[in-house]
Amino acid sequence: MKKIFFAFLLLTSISYSQEIALLKYNGGGDWYANPTSLPNLIKFTNQAINTKIKTKPATVEPGSPDLFSYPFVHMTGHGNVVFSDADILNLRNYLLSGGFLHIDDNFGMDEFIRKEIKKIFPNGNLIELPSSHAIFQGPFIFSNGLPKIHEHEGKRPQAYGIFENNRLVLLYTFECDLGDGWEDADVHNDPKEVREKALKMGANILNYIFNN
Repeated sequence: MKKIFFAFLLLTSISYSQEIALLKYNGGGDWYANPTSLPNLIKFTNQAINTKIKTKPATVEPGSPDLFSYPFVHMTGHGNVVFSDADILNLRNYLLSGGFLHIDDNFGMDEFIRKEIKKIFPNGNLIELPSSHAIFQGPFIFSNGLPKIHEHEGKRPQAYGIFENNRLVLLYTFECDLGDGWEDADVHNDPKEVREKALKMGANILNYIFNN
Protein backbone atom coordinates (compact mmCIF):
# COMPACT_ATOMS: atom_id res chain seq x y z
CA MET A 1 0.00 0.00 0.00
CA LYS A 2 2.85 2.38 0.87
CA LYS A 3 4.53 1.72 -2.49
CA ILE A 4 1.31 2.53 -4.32
CA PHE A 5 0.90 5.70 -2.26
CA PHE A 6 4.47 6.80 -2.90
CA ALA A 7 4.16 6.22 -6.65
CA PHE A 8 1.03 8.39 -6.63
CA LEU A 9 2.87 11.04 -4.61
CA LEU A 10 5.73 11.16 -7.11
CA LEU A 11 3.36 11.44 -10.07
CA THR A 12 1.41 14.29 -8.51
CA SER A 13 4.54 16.09 -7.33
CA ILE A 14 6.03 16.00 -10.81
CA SER A 15 2.79 17.35 -12.28
CA TYR A 16 2.30 20.19 -9.81
CA SER A 17 4.96 20.99 -7.21
CA GLN A 18 7.42 18.99 -5.18
CA GLU A 19 8.02 19.37 -1.48
CA ILE A 20 11.16 18.32 0.35
CA ALA A 21 11.87 18.04 4.07
CA LEU A 22 14.50 18.34 6.78
CA LEU A 23 14.80 15.43 9.22
CA LYS A 24 14.34 16.25 12.91
CA TYR A 25 16.05 13.45 14.83
CA ASN A 26 16.82 12.64 18.47
CA GLY A 27 20.14 12.14 20.21
CA GLY A 28 21.22 15.70 20.94
CA GLY A 29 22.72 16.51 17.55
CA ASP A 30 21.81 19.84 15.99
CA TRP A 31 19.44 18.67 13.28
CA TYR A 32 18.49 22.34 12.80
CA ALA A 33 22.00 23.40 11.73
CA ASN A 34 22.27 25.39 8.50
CA PRO A 35 18.75 26.90 8.59
CA THR A 36 19.19 28.77 5.29
CA SER A 37 20.59 25.79 3.37
CA LEU A 38 17.50 24.09 2.00
CA PRO A 39 15.63 27.33 1.16
CA ASN A 40 18.65 28.52 -0.82
CA LEU A 41 19.04 25.17 -2.57
CA ILE A 42 15.36 25.17 -3.50
CA LYS A 43 15.60 28.70 -4.89
CA PHE A 44 18.66 27.77 -6.93
CA THR A 45 17.23 24.57 -8.41
CA ASN A 46 13.90 26.19 -9.23
CA GLN A 47 15.76 28.87 -11.19
CA ALA A 48 18.61 26.82 -12.66
CA ILE A 49 16.97 23.53 -13.63
CA ASN A 50 13.27 24.44 -13.58
CA THR A 51 12.20 22.31 -10.64
CA LYS A 52 8.94 23.25 -8.96
CA ILE A 53 9.77 22.77 -5.30
CA LYS A 54 7.84 24.60 -2.61
CA THR A 55 10.05 27.39 -1.34
CA LYS A 56 9.77 26.50 2.34
CA PRO A 57 10.95 22.99 3.24
CA ALA A 58 8.97 20.93 5.73
CA THR A 59 10.33 19.42 8.94
CA VAL A 60 9.62 15.75 9.57
CA GLU A 61 10.54 13.22 12.26
CA PRO A 62 11.92 9.78 11.30
CA GLY A 63 9.09 7.88 12.98
CA SER A 64 6.28 9.99 11.53
CA PRO A 65 3.89 8.69 8.84
CA ASP A 66 4.33 12.13 7.23
CA LEU A 67 7.76 10.94 6.09
CA PHE A 68 6.05 9.27 3.13
CA SER A 69 4.84 12.67 1.91
CA TYR A 70 8.33 13.69 0.76
CA PRO A 71 10.35 12.15 -2.09
CA PHE A 72 13.54 13.75 -0.70
CA VAL A 73 14.55 14.20 2.95
CA HIS A 74 17.74 15.97 4.02
CA MET A 75 19.59 15.37 7.28
CA THR A 76 22.54 17.26 8.76
CA GLY A 77 24.23 18.14 12.06
CA HIS A 78 27.44 17.99 14.04
CA GLY A 79 26.81 15.47 16.80
CA ASN A 80 24.94 12.49 18.16
CA VAL A 81 22.11 10.76 16.32
CA VAL A 82 19.76 8.20 17.84
CA PHE A 83 16.99 6.39 15.98
CA SER A 84 14.44 4.43 17.99
CA ASP A 85 13.25 1.02 16.82
CA ALA A 86 10.12 2.70 15.46
CA ASP A 87 12.24 5.31 13.64
CA ILE A 88 14.36 2.58 12.06
CA LEU A 89 11.37 0.59 10.84
CA ASN A 90 9.68 3.69 9.44
CA LEU A 91 12.85 4.92 7.72
CA ARG A 92 13.49 1.51 6.20
CA ASN A 93 9.93 1.27 4.89
CA TYR A 94 10.14 4.81 3.54
CA LEU A 95 13.39 4.17 1.68
CA LEU A 96 12.26 0.82 0.30
CA SER A 97 8.99 2.39 -0.85
CA GLY A 98 10.64 4.97 -3.08
CA GLY A 99 11.89 7.62 -0.66
CA PHE A 100 15.38 9.09 -0.55
CA LEU A 101 17.51 10.27 2.38
CA HIS A 102 20.49 12.59 1.94
CA ILE A 103 22.75 12.77 5.00
CA ASP A 104 25.30 15.58 4.96
CA ASP A 105 27.90 15.42 7.73
CA ASN A 106 28.34 18.95 9.05
CA PHE A 107 31.45 17.68 10.91
CA GLY A 108 31.18 15.49 13.98
CA MET A 109 28.28 13.30 12.87
CA ASP A 110 30.22 10.49 11.19
CA GLU A 111 30.89 8.16 14.13
CA PHE A 112 27.23 8.29 15.17
CA ILE A 113 25.39 8.19 11.87
CA ARG A 114 27.25 5.17 10.51
CA LYS A 115 25.93 3.10 13.42
CA GLU A 116 22.38 4.28 12.78
CA ILE A 117 22.59 3.60 9.05
CA LYS A 118 23.68 0.05 9.89
CA LYS A 119 20.56 -0.35 12.01
CA ILE A 120 18.36 0.71 9.09
CA PHE A 121 20.14 -1.62 6.66
CA PRO A 122 21.88 -4.32 8.72
CA ASN A 123 22.72 -6.32 5.60
CA GLY A 124 23.73 -3.32 3.52
CA ASN A 125 27.03 -1.52 3.20
CA LEU A 126 27.91 2.08 2.41
CA ILE A 127 29.50 2.02 -1.03
CA GLU A 128 31.57 4.92 -2.25
CA LEU A 129 30.13 6.36 -5.45
CA PRO A 130 32.62 6.63 -8.32
CA SER A 131 32.96 9.91 -10.18
CA SER A 132 31.29 8.20 -13.14
CA HIS A 133 28.00 7.81 -11.23
CA ALA A 134 25.03 9.56 -12.82
CA ILE A 135 24.60 11.88 -9.82
CA PHE A 136 27.84 13.63 -10.83
CA GLN A 137 27.01 13.79 -14.55
CA GLY A 138 24.16 16.22 -14.81
CA PRO A 139 22.77 18.69 -15.18
CA PHE A 140 26.15 19.94 -13.92
CA ILE A 141 29.31 17.96 -14.54
CA PHE A 142 31.56 17.02 -11.62
CA SER A 143 34.24 15.00 -13.35
CA ASN A 144 36.12 14.39 -10.09
CA GLY A 145 33.05 13.40 -8.10
CA LEU A 146 31.90 15.11 -4.91
CA PRO A 147 33.36 18.62 -4.54
CA LYS A 148 35.17 19.87 -1.46
CA ILE A 149 33.29 22.76 0.13
CA HIS A 150 34.68 23.11 3.67
CA GLU A 151 37.95 21.85 5.11
CA HIS A 152 37.77 19.99 8.42
CA GLU A 153 40.42 17.29 8.78
CA GLY A 154 42.29 17.41 5.50
CA LYS A 155 40.46 14.39 4.10
CA ARG A 156 39.08 14.10 0.60
CA PRO A 157 35.32 14.47 0.09
CA GLN A 158 33.46 11.18 -0.25
CA ALA A 159 29.95 10.27 -1.35
CA TYR A 160 28.63 6.97 -0.04
CA GLY A 161 25.44 5.24 -1.02
CA ILE A 162 23.14 2.47 0.08
CA PHE A 163 21.60 0.58 -2.84
CA GLU A 164 18.49 -1.59 -2.77
CA ASN A 165 17.55 -3.48 -5.93
CA ASN A 166 20.10 -1.38 -7.81
CA ARG A 167 18.40 1.84 -6.67
CA LEU A 168 20.29 4.47 -4.68
CA VAL A 169 18.09 5.04 -1.64
CA LEU A 170 20.49 6.82 0.72
CA LEU A 171 23.33 9.23 0.01
CA TYR A 172 25.86 10.10 2.70
CA THR A 173 28.21 12.99 1.91
CA PHE A 174 31.31 13.11 4.11
CA GLU A 175 34.20 15.61 4.42
CA CYS A 176 32.42 17.89 2.00
CA ASP A 177 29.83 19.96 3.91
CA LEU A 178 27.48 20.77 1.07
CA GLY A 179 24.99 22.31 3.51
CA ASP A 180 27.48 24.98 4.58
CA GLY A 181 27.93 25.89 0.95
CA TRP A 182 24.17 26.25 0.53
CA GLU A 183 23.90 28.72 3.43
CA ASP A 184 23.52 32.48 3.02
CA ALA A 185 26.74 34.05 1.76
CA ASP A 186 27.40 35.97 4.99
CA VAL A 187 27.21 32.88 7.23
CA HIS A 188 30.56 31.37 6.26
CA ASN A 189 31.86 34.04 3.87
CA ASP A 190 32.60 31.41 1.23
CA PRO A 191 33.70 32.66 -2.18
CA LYS A 192 30.96 32.81 -4.78
CA GLU A 193 32.49 30.00 -6.81
CA VAL A 194 32.51 27.68 -3.78
CA ARG A 195 28.86 28.37 -2.98
CA GLU A 196 27.94 27.91 -6.63
CA LYS A 197 29.73 24.58 -6.72
CA ALA A 198 27.83 23.39 -3.64
CA LEU A 199 24.49 24.54 -5.05
CA LYS A 200 25.15 22.85 -8.39
CA MET A 201 25.98 19.57 -6.65
CA GLY A 202 22.78 19.91 -4.62
CA ALA A 203 20.85 20.50 -7.84
CA ASN A 204 22.37 17.33 -9.26
CA ILE A 205 21.16 15.36 -6.24
CA LEU A 206 17.60 16.67 -6.56
CA ASN A 207 17.62 16.16 -10.32
CA TYR A 208 18.74 12.58 -9.82
CA ILE A 209 15.98 11.90 -7.29
CA PHE A 210 13.19 13.36 -9.39
CA ASN A 211 14.31 11.69 -12.63
CA ASN A 212 15.36 8.18 -11.58
